[in-house]
Amino acid sequence: MEITEIRVHLRDEEKLKAFVTVTFDNCFVVRNMKIIEGNKGLILCMPSRKLPNGNYKDVAHPITMDFRKFLEDQIMAAYQEEAKKGKPISGGGPPD
Repeated sequence: MEITEIRVHLRDEEKLKAFVTVTFDNCFVVRNMKIIEGNKGLILCMPSRKLPNGNYKDVAHPITMDFRKFLEDQIMAAYQEEAKKGKPISGGGPPD
């Protein structure tokens, strides 16, 4: 599986740093990943939905640790490149 596109949408918020959209093999897209500032640095959060009990559950996520690391490395590199350019957006939800 190849990552064919990573789009980083910077945000200017205390914890939320960016929304991320990843395209695989030019035929499958995963939207609404988030880069969050955690206690130990940046964290990649998978897209999730809120359950009736108030908890959140991932909609999509890597199954293996190797693929998770590969995905995180690629996304964080793209985030760093976009962050160098600047221009974060204040507030608002994920991009369409």
